[in-house]
Amino acid sequence: MLVIGGGIGGLTGALAFARTGAAVTLIEQAARLTDIGAGIQITPNGAVVLAALGLEPAAAALGVRAMAVAPIDGKSGRRLARFDLSRLSGAPYRFFHRATLIGMLADAALMAGVAVRLGARVVATGPGPQVLLADGAVVAADLVIGADGVHSVLRSALNPGQTASFTGQTAWRSVITADAPPEARIWLLPGRHVVTYPLQGGLLNIVTVRAQAAWAAEGWTHPDMPAALQVAFADACPELRAILAQITQTRLWGLFRHPVATHWHDGARVLLGDAAHPTLPFLAQGANLALEDAFVLARACNNAATLAQALARYQVLRVPRVTRAIAAAQMNAGRYHLAGPRRVLAHLGLRVVGLAAPGAFLRQLDWLYGHDVTV
Repeated sequence: MLVIGGGIGGLTGALAFARTGAAVTLIEQAARLTDIGAGIQITPNGAVVLAALGLEPAAAALGVRAMAVAPIDGKSGRRLARFDLSRLSGAPYRFFHRATLIGMLADAALMAGVAVRLGARVVATGPGPQVLLADGAVVAADLVIGADGVHSVLRSALNPGQTASFTGQTAWRSVITADAPPEARIWLLPGRHVVTYPLQGGLLNIVTVRAQAAWAAEGWTHPDMPAALQVAFADACPELRAILAQITQTRLWGLFRHPVATHWHDGARVLLGDAAHPTLPFLAQGANLALEDAFVLARACNNAATLAQALARYQVLRVPRVTRAIAAAQMNAGRYHLAGPRRVLAHLGLRVVGLAAPGAFLRQLDWLYGHDVTV
């Protein structure tokens, strides 16, 4: 089998299939398996997949255990609530540096026998389970998995004409050196928000998002000037401004809304992760849904009588789940950016829930965090 894409979804898919005894080749257009500096949250539903693939000891050593989520009024600096993540049952919630997580998955995949072909860019797929590389080479396999992200070549082949729309929101990703408690802080401002959380090595991951009418390019590899985001949050509380003032490098990220792919597969080609269902980053589920996809797809292919049955089963299982998660992320986008009386009421509600029923708030996410695709 052939996996296109050496990101989190592709590596997990390659590893999951290798664990079933399949011969797997992974194709990645970059010269090495890595990722640029940024953080990622692996929530319990993603962590159970890592554990099922034998990676819990490595994850515990390389990640930061998340202890809480804390919404903060980004204008006043007042903490609105603190939701204790130790109340969650099941696998731990952790923060990772993306490069560290990819390195962990790559090491496991290589040890499991996955063959990795770097510097190979796929320019077309088909007919059937084969791909055409930029250098003219054709690579064939029994199954081709497109885990090549929002600009997936295979997604375009299976779903011609589907387009994305700009959300009117732009984000910046940054990392600074700073000590911080093991919690995700969500700084809420009118039309804007910031998420901060610690990474190993004394680093702090920062994602800043603002609403704007001007279009920005999709993908978070576009360098930008730190002054741009610092000006955008010039009216934030002193503590948040001090954090943002330490940023010396940042990358701009235009947020686009994509439809869930109508067709996830054909006879022997199938989509996984963002290639099938890109999601906005307001629920921290992009990587976690890809982890789930990888495990479900590998198990379906291992258990079904035919490949066609396996791929059909995979799509049936995954579409309702990812559709619900994407809708929840889109709802958070609006909640984070409230202004005027609605903002005042929402903040009051958070304070009340945080004091009176913090467990109830977390139980609202049982459908997400408590979902275990490995059972």
